[in-house]
Order: sequence, then C-alpha cells, then structure tokens
Amino acid sequence: MTTDSEILRALREGGESGASGAALAKQLGVSRAAVWNHIEELRRHGYDIEASPHHGYILRGTPDALHGDDIVARLGRTRVIGRDVRVFGETTSTNDIVDKLARDGVAEGIVVFAESQSKGRGRLGRQWMSPAGRGLWFSILLRPPLRPAGATQLTVLSAVAVVRAIERETGLRPEIKWPNDIMFGDRKVAGILIELGAELDRIKHVVLGIGIDVNLEPSEFPPELRGIATSLREQAGRPIDRASLATAVLRELDHLYARLKAGDFPEIGDEWMRRCATLGRRVVIRVGDRVIEGLAEALDEEGSLLVRTQHGRLERIVGGDVAVETNPVPPATP
Repeated sequence: MTTDSEILRALREGGESGASGAALAKQLGVSRAAVWNHIEELRRHGYDIEASPHHGYILRGTPDALHGDDIVARLGRTRVIGRDVRVFGETTSTNDIVDKLARDGVAEGIVVFAESQSKGRGRLGRQWMSPAGRGLWFSILLRPPLRPAGATQLTVLSAVAVVRAIERETGLRPEIKWPNDIMFGDRKVAGILIELGAELDRIKHVVLGIGIDVNLEPSEFPPELRGIATSLREQAGRPIDRASLATAVLRELDHLYARLKAGDFPEIGDEWMRRCATLGRRVVIRVGDRVIEGLAEALDEEGSLLVRTQHGRLERIVGGDVAVETNPVPPATP
C-alpha cells in the first residue's frame, strides 16, 4: 500500500472522529510535514479533506474520478485481485496494457483502469464505446491453475461478481446473458472479455477485461446502440458512485477467484445459472461458419453452455455469437 492509500484508509476508518496528523505520522513512519504534503496532494486530486484543530483530518468528500490509491484503500487487504491498482487518463485499451505487463512477468492481481479508451474492444473484435468518466473500463491480470478449456470458468465467475456488485451498490437486479453480457431485459449494461496467453496444456496468463456503462445518459449512446445498450444511471434514475462500484466489483472478483482456486466452481456455477436469463430459452449460436440451434439447458463443470438441439443431441458450447428468443420455453408436462 502506498502512503496515499494508507492515509485515505485511515481517514475513512476515522470517519467524523478524524485522524490526527501525529497519529498518521507515527503510523506511516514519516514526519507531520510529510503527512501535510500528502494531504495537499490528495486535495489537488479533488479530495475534500478538512483540517480540524480538535479532530485532525476529516474526509468530507471524494472526486468523481478514479484514483488507484483510493481504490486500494477502499479494498483493504485482498488475497490477489486489487493489490496493485493503476489508473490511466486515456489509453487505447486496458487489455493491451495488462497483456504487456503479463508478458513482462508481472504477478497476477494487478488491475488497470482507464478513464477513457480510444480502442476499447469487446468479443468478436467489436468496438466498445468508452467515454471519459462515464463508466468503468478495466482489465485484470490473472495466472489461474487451469487448462485452456477451463478459461470459461473465469467468464462465469466474473459475471457473477459483476451482477453481485451492481445489486449491492444500486439495488438493481441485472441478469446474465451467456457467455459474457450483463443485461436489463434485452439491453446490455456490461460486458466481459477474456484473452489468453496459453500453451497446449496450461494457461500462462489471462487478461480479464470488463466494461460497465455506469453514468451514461441515453442521449450519449450512438443511435445504433440506444435500443440495445443502457447504463446503471438510466436504470436507477440517479448517478452511481464509480469508485464505490469499482471497489465492490474487485472485492467480489477477489473472493470468487479464491473460491475457484479452492475447487468451489460448482457452487459459483449454480449461482450463475440462477442469475442467467439464457437458460430455458431457445438460442441460435454462431461459431465461425457453424450455426447451432436449440434449447439452452445448463452449464457444465467447466463453464460451457449445454444446448439440446432439435435432434435431441446435447452440444457443449464454449463460445460464439448468441441470439436468444424472448420468451422462455415452458416446462414439459409429466
């Protein structure tokens, strides 16, 4: 944790009681003048920090901006994800940055946010619109003990983490559309992109990219997206604190990633199925030149979708472009 992270954590823990400059200096092993300099730097970043002669420093407000030290401070101690958080004002794609860090041998768990992306991307090479300060656009480096075929498990746990965090922070209840979309009805609010560096029998690294449309107004979406995209602000009818949501997502990801490595994926998969709007519906899935039609029935032990075709064959689907019928198929009568 950096000095700024330690100060912000102490200020949050102190609440209205504040944190004295002397106590901060002792805790951090620096002078009171050094503490003052860090407080001034945080103020320049937009943090409203009151200096009280009786209570020391009190955090009164935070900026509508992402700050790596602040997210680390909010997270506290994590197992893996979020031990190092970096924020860029603008980049091409956070996935590109994390992929380079992976190839440079950086340890798993680093998170890279961008306030905006000029070349954000989704699945199948599609562009992801990433306007400045309106959403959460970030990528995480992971080195899971999985074979390449098991990478779908990371998409599954990530979807569960995102919907849990959205529900906790907003009270909204989004659903999951297989394989990687977070939806309100037929409108997408978030997406997940997994990119692998792998050998034949093992994953070397995973770049987990997540994009969430947080505070976009309907008019900010291009005309071609207004009927199929939405934002949390539009759904909730109020602005959403991006830093709080980012913290909630990372905390859920860290928790579920630890469970995955402990062998608890079946329980995560069960929650995914409860939250998934694809199951029980007829789907059309395009995988390259192949088209698969049938009923989406379940998730298998590796996170693949099981589809019952019109010929009664059970197909295991790892990825593809999915179209879902609006109405669920009624259960068969005994």
